[in-house]
Amino acid sequence: MIFIAVVIASSLIIISPSTCIPPPEDPIHCSNSTTSCTITNYIGAFPDRSTCRASGAAYPATEDELIAVVADGTRARRKMKVATRSHHSIPKLACPGGEGGLLISTNGVTLRQLIEAAAEAGLALPYSPYWWGLTVGGMLATGAHGSSLWARQGGAVHDYVAEMTMVSPGRAADGYVRVRRLKEGDSTEINAAKVSLGVLGAIYKVTFKLQPLFKRSLTYMQKDDKELGDEAIAFGSKHEFADLSWFPSQGKVIYRIDDRVPSNAVGNGIYDFIGFRATLSSALAIIRSVEDIQESTKDADARCLSGKLLSSALDSAAFGLTNDGLTFTAYPVIGYHNHLQASGSCLDSASDGLITACPWDSRIKAQFFHQTSFSIALSDAKDFIHDVQTLVALDPRSLCVIDQYNGILIRYVTASNAYLGKQEDGLDFDLTYYRSKDPAMPRLFEDVLEEIEQMAVFKYGGLPHWGKNRNVAFEGAMRKYKQGEEFVRVKEEYDPLGLFSSDWTDQVLGLRGGLMIVRDGCGLEGLCVCLEDRHCAPGEGFFCRPGKVYKNARVCRNI
Repeated sequence: MIFIAVVIASSLIIISPSTCIPPPEDPIHCSNSTTSCTITNYIGAFPDRSTCRASGAAYPATEDELIAVVADGTRARRKMKVATRSHHSIPKLACPGGEGGLLISTNGVTLRQLIEAAAEAGLALPYSPYWWGLTVGGMLATGAHGSSLWARQGGAVHDYVAEMTMVSPGRAADGYVRVRRLKEGDSTEINAAKVSLGVLGAIYKVTFKLQPLFKRSLTYMQKDDKELGDEAIAFGSKHEFADLSWFPSQGKVIYRIDDRVPSNAVGNGIYDFIGFRATLSSALAIIRSVEDIQESTKDADARCLSGKLLSSALDSAAFGLTNDGLTFTAYPVIGYHNHLQASGSCLDSASDGLITACPWDSRIKAQFFHQTSFSIALSDAKDFIHDVQTLVALDPRSLCVIDQYNGILIRYVTASNAYLGKQEDGLDFDLTYYRSKDPAMPRLFEDVLEEIEQMAVFKYGGLPHWGKNRNVAFEGAMRKYKQGEEFVRVKEEYDPLGLFSSDWTDQVLGLRGGLMIVRDGCGLEGLCVCLEDRHCAPGEGFFCRPGKVYKNARVCRNI
């Protein structure tokens, strides 16, 4: 059980995890209580669709129990990984190496609990992700962030960490365990721990630097995307909490005009985002069935129509905003920061036998998707946007496939002192799109999405979101981090036996090969960069030809 200490001046708040069990299924399953276990992510499948196995699971409830678990694992030279109930990381971050590993399961303090406890004390975490079901440990492991160019201290959750306590392996003389207490200013090693990928040990306690609670004013405005390349950066400079939802096939952008306002501004608005609400399982099944039919029949026109209907419905419902917690009357919506910064009411679903569920609940027929997320430097953002627009112009229907998932979410990110944090100010592009249950089935307009991904990663040197993405987005990633070698040095000091590492994290960190899994169909799942037709979709006539990898120049298409 993780406790989060939230400190500002002389105020100290201790938050312990709630005892209520959220609706999503526990990602850890053991055939015999705590042995012969498997773990998956929140959508029920890792990017390579492999089954992650572990010989056992431990459920420490106190700091002493956590210390004992890590000590026992170190003594036995056993691979270990920390996991939480939510496990919202899509890559295999929580999968220990080999089948003899140990899963250390914690209930985990969630972003929602942190926001609510801080607000009760009149405080606020200024920037955060929009989904409040993430755990603090998970956010720090993956560099989760909000959206702002105004955040000179940084716009990610880890940028507001002042201290943290971590339990990592130790030598025999240490009792096989070390409790490390890291503090800003005392050591630069905290900059490695702020975004750790879970390879340094188990985070136990975190102290955050918070701000006084404030109010915000939020308005959504729709425009065409003709001038998006020129307007995107300027827009982020004008509004503190700005973001953009881009629908390239519809030629439109939803601009989020979102700023702080005086505390006496009138309004008690609440943001309960529709996409994060409990939904009838029967409705989710119908939506998924329609997607499956449209994809299998390659019906691009129907895909576009569905996307327009869903995006228009969201817009008409103000995306889930209300002026008073009950109804939406008009923009702007003014309310306290803690009521607007994140949501996730599907986690409050009644225990109704899955009559309702979160839209991606893997126990039912529901959303099943890929997520590709990367940040592009501000200096390159205009050119990248133009390249995407040029691709879409070849067939305006080609990105209708993302309309059902609220388009391309563009958030603003700022440079961080975390070794694996953002290296410079930029735009973060987040694409969510259909994934077939059949790994050999090509997606509609898959070629366009693959080219956008490769263009971002290889041509523009985009930084991957550590908690999202398919394997190809992490290819060569460590070379893009100025302090990447220093992070590896700290990792080797904290865990010289690599017990909290796995083959996958070693591959991502550039310590071993094998990240690209080259096999028939590997390009369909983002497990490889396509070099031959057999890697992708024979007969479809797309992707790179032999020897033409999409690096540094547009070579897959003549655009």
